[in-house]
Amino acid sequence: MRAYKGVVENEVVVLIGAKLPEGTVVTVTVGEGELLRAKISSALNRPKKIRIKLRPMPGLTSERVPGEAEGHVPEPV
Repeated sequence: MRAYKGVVENEVVVLIGAKLPEGTVVTVTVGEGELLRAKISSALNRPKKIRIKLRPMPGLTSERVPGEAEGHVPEPV
């Protein structure tokens, strides 16, 4: 068994300086301190969320047509 250093990029573990054959099964171990540091760093560097509240404007609402709610379909003539 051998240890390699790596980093997570776009939710994928990238091993630095390792040439492993295709299909190699690997086990990744993350220390508690590293995981906590990564979570805090990710939370601090996350882009700010922008909230937009839409206000209804009078006069832009449509009127309800009678019979529309019941699923009324006009008969062909």
